[in-house]
Amino acid sequence: MINISESAQAKIKELLKEAENPMKGIRLVATAVSPLKIDYNLGFVPEDEDTSADKVISFEGFDVYFSPEIEQYVDGITLNFRETLQGGGFSIENAPKLTPELNGPVAEKLQKLIEEQINPALKLHGGFVSLIDVDEPRAYIELGGGCKGCGMVDVTLKQGIEVMIKQAIPEITEILDVTDHASGSNPYYTPSK
Repeated sequence: MINISESAQAKIKELLKEAENPMKGIRLVATAVSPLKIDYNLGFVPEDEDTSADKVISFEGFDVYFSPEIEQYVDGITLNFRETLQGGGFSIENAPKLTPELNGPVAEKLQKLIEEQINPALKLHGGFVSLIDVDEPRAYIELGGGCKGCGMVDVTLKQGIEVMIKQAIPEITEILDVTDHASGSNPYYTPSK
């Protein structure tokens, strides 16, 4: 369920050995902070802490504890440790992708608006938008194709997409772009022929 690299296991054992008080392992905490992002944290588990309600995974020399409620966020992850010039740090790899369910009349109206009006307009420039989640009064969208990394994305978002959504669906008052624009590799504009 959880993989821990050799370097991470060695660092965990070292930290547990150096702890002032006896520790029986580490606690893994995962929090979904947005429809697309999970934050992970690690902490020590003291010997006297009640862990009877936790899930436990044993490794040589220590145990990993986590709440059953976060099992979906930790299943299949890899905990790694890398030394850097600044010291070093733990990282989580293979984190699950969150896929929120889009239910309800507002989400359905918004999805229809995107499919029938917004995406046909963006297609002229090689782009598209995907609805990621609706958490009234917010809508989370992701831009793709020619829109991902485009220098005009702020204009497209603020003067185009937001205006259309707020006029058609007044229940939505905030549109949040969750696109990683830094990873856009080929934003372009192709004029229609």
